[in-house]
Amino acid sequence: MSSASDPASPSTPAPLADAPVTVLVCTSCRRDGDAEDGPRAGARLHEALSAAAQGRDDVRIVGVECLSVCKRPVTVGFADPAKWTYVYGEFDDTAAAEILATAALYGATEDGLVPWKQRPTAFKKGVVARIPPFFAEIRR
Repeated sequence: MSSASDPASPSTPAPLADAPVTVLVCTSCRRDGDAEDGPRAGARLHEALSAAAQGRDDVRIVGVECLSVCKRPVTVGFADPAKWTYVYGEFDDTAAAEILATAALYGATEDGLVPWKQRPTAFKKGVVARIPPFFAEIRR
């Protein structure tokens, strides 16, 4: 019987080299100084990322209502069902190019694990969570 960690197992999706990296952006993140009735910092970053990713097929920008990391706004995540998912905090709308460059590094890996030395500083300091692949075998 093949297991979920067996690459030949039909229940384990193989990483798709051509599949886009999903970049999750918390659109409800608010920074000190955000106008009560204006766009929040998360929505501004989502807009900046969407504009910067226009015409690219290697990333998919997805706004989400809340990633529950309110003490470290603005929060983004990199996700792929067959890779580790990462959640990072402390970005603003000027970080779009750096986020997209790091998403490309993530996309180039088979497992989502970008080597520490290759990560930009913001992605070393801003790690909030690392979540196993959706189809990882849970033992015990």
